[in-house]
Amino acid sequence: MSEKEFDSGVNKYEEKYKSSNYIKQLQWDMAIGLQEVDNLKPSKYLENLLEENVAGNLTIDDVKKALKEYYIEKENENVINHNELECDFVSTRIVELLNEDLFELSVDYLKYVHKYLFQDVYEFAGKFRKIDFSKHEKILNNDSVSYGDCNTLTESLEYDISLEKDKNYKEMGIVEVINNITKFSSNIWQVHPFREGNTRTAAVFIEKYLISLGFAVDNTLFKDKSVYFRNALVRSNYFNNYLNIKEDSSYLIKFYENLLLGKNNNLNSHDLIVKELF
Repeated sequence: MSEKEFDSGVNKYEEKYKSSNYIKQLQWDMAIGLQEVDNLKPSKYLENLLEENVAGNLTIDDVKKALKEYYIEKENENVINHNELECDFVSTRIVELLNEDLFELSVDYLKYVHKYLFQDVYEFAGKFRKIDFSKHEKILNNDSVSYGDCNTLTESLEYDISLEKDKNYKEMGIVEVINNITKFSSNIWQVHPFREGNTRTAAVFIEKYLISLGFAVDNTLFKDKSVYFRNALVRSNYFNNYLNIKEDSSYLIKFYENLLLGKNNNLNSHDLIVKELF
């Protein structure tokens, strides 16, 4: 073949677009995938409903109504599965919230996200905890991250958010963007302002923030890597001065590189184990 015959410049560009069905499926993938951080699985009933929603046969309001009727019946029969209930309702609320254009970089909006996601599950939805706590982490051999002081939760979050508001992401290169988003999400998560649901709330809050900044987010990561995401947040906040273990954000950076750049970093929670603790 001649040189000219190898020239693809004469070919027209073909536009690619993502159908609404494809976007809906990605949103459900993220919503249900995030429940893995608390080892929650959806009911078969929700799986059938979401298929109908993705196909365009049911609206999200139809899904919510059907779920409420389903669980009222289950409660009346005294056969309710509370883990499935939480997974089903929180997943549905995540999909609903992802379709809202509203976003505000504020403590109040973080509270709003939590209240919205967990309104069907927890009576304390949207309310900050009033006690201090710890949590055994498998990758830390049952040690815990030091979470925020319950007496200064609002002040800590307001400080982190005030620093974030001073940033101009439009002037940053993508590496700087990822480093800054990693730091911000790590700080927000470390405060752990709610009794339950902190990782799911932080993930949705950060995704809404990234979208508001104009970034394309690859939701497929949360389908299979939400546990890695949480463990990476753990590693970015864990330190042990006695054993000379420092906070390590490199794993969370890898996650965001895949999320925002489409990189193919290997994300395996086994790699996050702090071997010095075993």
